[in-house]
Amino acid sequence: MLVTVEHGRAVRVAGDPDHPFTNGFLCAKVNRYVERTYHRDHVLHPLKRVGPKGSGRFEPVSWDAALADIAGRLNAIAQSREGPQAILPYSYAGTMGMLQGSSMDRRFFHRLGASKLNRTICSAAGAAGMQMTVGANIGADAEGMPESDLVLLWGTNTLTSNPHLWPFVRRARERGARVVAIDPIRTRTAAQCDEWIGIQPGTDAALALGMMHVVFARGLEDADYLARYTLGEAELRARAAEFTPQRVAAITGVDAATVERLGEAFGHAKAAFVRINYGLQRHAGGGMAVRTIACLPAVCGHWRRPGGGVQLSTSANFQFNKRELERPDLSPPVRTINMIRLGEALTRPDAGVGGPPVRALVVYNSNPAAVAPDRNAVLRGLARDDLFTVVLEHFQTDTADWADYVLPATTQLEHWDVHLAYGHHYVTLNRPSIAPLGEAKPNTQIFRDLAARMDLDHPSLRDDDVTLIRQALDAQGEKMRGVTFETLLARGWARLNVPTPYLPFAEGGFPTPSGKCEFRSERMLEMGLDPVPAYTPPYESPERAPDLVARFPLVLVSSPAHQFLNSTFVNVDALRRGAGEPECVVHPRDAERRGITAGMRVAVSNDRGTFTAVARVEDSIREGVVWAPSVWWGKLTVDGANANQTTSQRETDLGHGPVFYDNRVEVSPAD
Repeated sequence: MLVTVEHGRAVRVAGDPDHPFTNGFLCAKVNRYVERTYHRDHVLHPLKRVGPKGSGRFEPVSWDAALADIAGRLNAIAQSREGPQAILPYSYAGTMGMLQGSSMDRRFFHRLGASKLNRTICSAAGAAGMQMTVGANIGADAEGMPESDLVLLWGTNTLTSNPHLWPFVRRARERGARVVAIDPIRTRTAAQCDEWIGIQPGTDAALALGMMHVVFARGLEDADYLARYTLGEAELRARAAEFTPQRVAAITGVDAATVERLGEAFGHAKAAFVRINYGLQRHAGGGMAVRTIACLPAVCGHWRRPGGGVQLSTSANFQFNKRELERPDLSPPVRTINMIRLGEALTRPDAGVGGPPVRALVVYNSNPAAVAPDRNAVLRGLARDDLFTVVLEHFQTDTADWADYVLPATTQLEHWDVHLAYGHHYVTLNRPSIAPLGEAKPNTQIFRDLAARMDLDHPSLRDDDVTLIRQALDAQGEKMRGVTFETLLARGWARLNVPTPYLPFAEGGFPTPSGKCEFRSERMLEMGLDPVPAYTPPYESPERAPDLVARFPLVLVSSPAHQFLNSTFVNVDALRRGAGEPECVVHPRDAERRGITAGMRVAVSNDRGTFTAVARVEDSIREGVVWAPSVWWGKLTVDGANANQTTSQRETDLGHGPVFYDNRVEVSPAD
């Protein structure tokens, strides 16, 4: 991102035309970053609560007073009978980067001896699924996609969540590739593809096994690749044999002829590119679903050629020195709390988190009062009078309204950072373009200041941000060779030390225990899970919960709206105007049965909670599924609620991830 500055003020942001992947443009959200940075509601000074919790009433205080009080109260908890494990950090990727997201903050909490946070809310299940199959969250290189002859956009709304991939998709299509979207919703991406396959949420593994059934039955597999570079071919063949197109149709809602046609197309292709994303792993069998889809390129040998393979992420290729950056050695043995179970941790410490009750919560780079599942439980926890809450933020979010202190943090335009990528192979340096606004400080500086106030004396707690960047880049891995601070400073970005395009598994070399693509995984068996790819039904499915499905027959998908990045950008006026108001997309037949008409306000409900939205009635969604684009701040909706009133705190099969889309609801006209 290039930032134009005039007289010390940022006036424009733009994509870097020299960048080989992002190629000169920004997404709809980041295009508004100047408006977000200079927003009228930007928190520019430390704030102390003066009203009841949740009221959002604060008064400005000095940094000195805020830090002194926060340090005193955290020290008092740390020195109490309950000890420092009663302090919980809560963060994710609201402000992204290796520094502002996972450096000085981790050192601070490790040295303090606070509880650790298992940061699972986004990608944990899918990453674990990739690890069990190919050995790491490493995928095909999108820069090879123009060589593809078949592109499957599986569970990804590319034009909204990965727009820089679309030019590569277009180039593949121009050279003859067929582009197919597999998604319960005919998204703006699916509408631009050659075909939309509307699948039942949570059944993707069954479709993948059905495709393998067809490949094996027609003799379309790559026998040489299977023999050389895979483990467990016989077991996979046997499992795929169980998933006939007719059985798959009954599970997925995709007709048998389409299953056969898709399997044949994949088998006949020479370089099929499968782009999967995180939506399809947000259900009970999410890890297994990704694991199963990840087997497909090895069955047909698509890893051999540019444009072939599967990509969930490229993140594991970025071998930053995380141990040096985060210093886990500073922490004593402490408990770990899963971030998606925050509601339980704050309201039911007996529910499995173990250890003392959480007495202090320090939130940064996240807005759990909007984004965490089972929102009603989270809000009950945040309302506790005996919970001391500190929030580092840019705005007075839903979570900030419940804080005792809100501390002004810098935006990407105001601080140093270094970034990895999820869909390409370029490291990015984030240089400060403007001075911090008001009294804002980088997260790194806030934690340095807190450490000093709390007498957490350790040399690593005094490292400045440039030192932290150098430490992050001080890695031994071959892929980081040549990626230095000086290189990044000169150009802004640098490609990892991998070829273009990168063919990670053309000749095997999988980073698994066997060195092969593991169709059979002993690690899965040791975890008590099926060692061979399988279909795991959602928790809230006819197979596992028929009584629940009878009461709540619709599956709710609540993926981010085009204008939002989860709960980030929701308060930017132009983007919120574009989103309109909370909507619920309903299939015409589902709407007719319920007396719902377009434009009507509806209630979306289950036993966990209710939110309201305006109905949009159209056949852009499969019957039995409803879509509520999210994630709205509750304070910016008419009923103070959002889709997470209805989501659960249950975990996926692998990675302990969330099950946001394993969520049965009923929709009815609102009172």
